[in-house]
Amino acid sequence: MNDAYWPVVGMVGGGQLARMTQPAAVALGVRLAVLSAGPDESAAQVVRDPVVADEKTLDDLMSFAKACDVLTFDHEQVPPEHLKALESAGLTVRPGSHALLHAQDKGVMRARLTELGLPCPAHRIVDGPQDVTVFLVEHGGQAILKTTRGGYDGKGVWAIDADSSAETVAEPFRAGVPVLAEEKVDFARELAAVVARSPHGQAVAYPVVESVQRDGICVETIAPAPALSSERAVEAQRVALSIASELGIVGVLAVEMFETKNGRLLVNELAMRPHNSGHWTIDGAVTSQFENHLRAVLDLPLGLPDARAPYTVMVNILGGDLTDIYPAYRHVMARDPGLKVHWYGKGVRPGRKVGHVTAYGDDLESLRERAWHAADYIRGDIDE
Repeated sequence: MNDAYWPVVGMVGGGQLARMTQPAAVALGVRLAVLSAGPDESAAQVVRDPVVADEKTLDDLMSFAKACDVLTFDHEQVPPEHLKALESAGLTVRPGSHALLHAQDKGVMRARLTELGLPCPAHRIVDGPQDVTVFLVEHGGQAILKTTRGGYDGKGVWAIDADSSAETVAEPFRAGVPVLAEEKVDFARELAAVVARSPHGQAVAYPVVESVQRDGICVETIAPAPALSSERAVEAQRVALSIASELGIVGVLAVEMFETKNGRLLVNELAMRPHNSGHWTIDGAVTSQFENHLRAVLDLPLGLPDARAPYTVMVNILGGDLTDIYPAYRHVMARDPGLKVHWYGKGVRPGRKVGHVTAYGDDLESLRERAWHAADYIRGDIDE
């Protein structure tokens, strides 16, 4: 263990979330240790002495955790049995295995939220294509199939209808894990409510954001969600805070929701870690989601989640035609010094998240135009 006054937070996973957690750790005066799959991963480039190991190997995970005061996560893909073994060995894991399972297994998540009476799309586990056919008949001929484990950023998700081929309907079942069928929700937009909760139950809620998705990937968030009534925003925050409390979550929780065309809110997905929908908080909130995640897992008092400006827009930079993006980056900085551009230390390939742009102020349309112009220029989609 490190000196108790300067604890070590161990983060499993060396991706961009761990990378963006490092500045918050420096500011708080705590050390962030990272278990990375390779020496060139995003966080391994910026965190001192990254541990390169396999989190799916219990011995490697145990060795890493023993050198830390608390263990937390850049992603949810750690074997649940390994997390239980760490807890049985007396190590501190936050969020705990009992909570994290609800982000690792969509079937478990849906069952628990339904038991709690929280609003979800109609759903059930299906055993094969024949069950899918029955579900389609019951739900208007359209459905979303999801593998209960392993999916992210649109992977492990299939939109099907009565005209889908037998091959398409059979594909999800080849993963070898249970398959969840959900009704296809006729939604007006997607929202996200990000909260943070500490071990002794203190919790804070960030402004509810609108999240824009393309091909299963978040491309833009707007904080706060435009034209969202205060009553609806409070409802979304209450749902997220209730989930955090009922599941015993410690750290940041992001609850992705559908706002339906008739005004209902339905829970779509859960993430128990800093989340893409909260990246705007680095520049746009008094306390970023990354800082509050660290505060929460260390049981420090949580920081204010309040927005710094009337609006903040975050646009993801996805890899495009330009592979040498540094000249474009320089141009964007010179053209609009008020923008904040964050890089993930990743090589460029089409569709890959390589960074994000943030703009904040009081003119929403101007902010959106500026952020999108920068992201499109860096991608190579426009030349001015």
